Amino acid sequence: MKRLSAVALTGLLALSSGGCKDFLDVNTNPDAPQTVSANLYLPPMEHWFATAPQYDGRFVGRYTQMWALPTSSSTPSTWDRMGYDPSSDNGGEQWRDVYWSFGSNLITMMDKARAEERWDLLGVGYVLKAWGWQVLTDLHGEIIIKEAFDPTRTTFDYDSQEYAYTVVQQLLDSAIVYLSRTDGAVDQGYLAVGDHIYNGDRTKWLKLAYGLKAINLNHYSNKSSYDPRAVIAAVDNSFTSNADDALFPFPAVSANDDRNFFGPTRNNITSYRQTQFIVGLMDGTQFGGTVDPRMSRMLSASPDGQYRGVDPNVGNFLSLMPANQQPNNLFGYPGATRLDLPSKYIFSDRSHFPIVTYAELQFVKAEAALRMGDMATALAAYRNAISAHIDFVNARNMDDGQWPTQITAAEKEAFLSDPNIVPATLTLSHVMSQKYIALWGWGFNEIWLDMRRYHYTDMDPVSGTQVFRGFTPPTNLYPDNGGKLVQRIRPRYNSEYVWNIKALEVIGGLAPDYHTKPLWITQP
Repeated sequence: MKRLSAVALTGLLALSSGGCKDFLDVNTNPDAPQTVSANLYLPPMEHWFATAPQYDGRFVGRYTQMWALPTSSSTPSTWDRMGYDPSSDNGGEQWRDVYWSFGSNLITMMDKARAEERWDLLGVGYVLKAWGWQVLTDLHGEIIIKEAFDPTRTTFDYDSQEYAYTVVQQLLDSAIVYLSRTDGAVDQGYLAVGDHIYNGDRTKWLKLAYGLKAINLNHYSNKSSYDPRAVIAAVDNSFTSNADDALFPFPAVSANDDRNFFGPTRNNITSYRQTQFIVGLMDGTQFGGTVDPRMSRMLSASPDGQYRGVDPNVGNFLSLMPANQQPNNLFGYPGATRLDLPSKYIFSDRSHFPIVTYAELQFVKAEAALRMGDMATALAAYRNAISAHIDFVNARNMDDGQWPTQITAAEKEAFLSDPNIVPATLTLSHVMSQKYIALWGWGFNEIWLDMRRYHYTDMDPVSGTQVFRGFTPPTNLYPDNGGKLVQRIRPRYNSEYVWNIKALEVIGGLAPDYHTKPLWITQP
């Protein structure tokens, strides 16, 4: 039996859903195979590739004011106050899944693929490994890489974020090398057996590797080493249209696990409500009075038909509003949703949930081009991004018979022709605020890193407008913050604060305000 000695489960021996091995080396199961082909390790890891960010997005989305969660008193929830839940694993799902759900299963899959010269599957493994370290370091800062899967250890030392970023680049470069190969046992049919994202198409995985590299390189924007040309080159080697989007399709045919975590059946976000921040970005408040046609297809109106958002500074916000003015939930209804009613946007049981999209990468390109002074490239990428996201909204509202109407060609053209939206002089405020809209409801990790790169409330140097238009940090911050805004999530409680305390001491992780310590990547 393989020992899964990742930091996430120090001292425990178990088998994740991705494998079919003996639980203990004392019996064999005549009804189950003793060895598993490499491609069969992939499906559960792809599931968590999409679902783990949703688990943590319930909390990260409150840091970025995508949504807020009502309380029974005037005091907002800890996460709406940019705090955390002590002695809890809230916000630690991606930690768990990188070290455990991927963990030894990913290592075994890659070892088997390498031995069998299945370079396409090996390349996919490198993509998953790079993504894991990327999201973990962006969420938590220092993480455990070098010693993470050492079976001889019971405690694990943390590595710097600078090291993590370098490792991600190395892994993506390896992914690009292997996904470019067509020799050996490369076989789309074999890979497709376990690949529910791209159906075994290694060329799309190759584009995803370049896309993740572009995202990684663009995060260096506050560093002197930032190279916008390298960012643009990586984007240009990545997705060319929405057809390349990395989407995980939830079939919703059996148990809850094959239904969208954000869908009505799983009932994980029924109480959440959109904030005034996202409404203000779309109802004309922040863009010269121009109403975004995506608003009625993404957000939820109040029963009186008006679009409103809630104030995350107020815990019992719904009770302070007349019933007909309270924003409906994200499915589009006042309360718990009848499961026979259609939902909306990416909040349906069978939604194809995004991991990385063409629109996202075009916004990355627009930002990089703008920073290097290439206005023509920036404007073209920015317009492509909005156009693609409008098409994305239409497509997602067709995944499961959602009830919003399609955005018409005339609505789309009018929006893209509006100088309030696509101006002659593009600014960072346009790019980052529109990127926020395009990633609302799913791109939690990237948006939060964007906000920290721009220190939440930085001003656009050209227009003097706030980069994230209309964003206002909470006025009632969590007490442990000491008046500072949140910068990271504390490591997962039920591994680090139970098993790995000495290593936490070295990085200052026992301090009550550790979650306010700035990340290396966001500093000069």
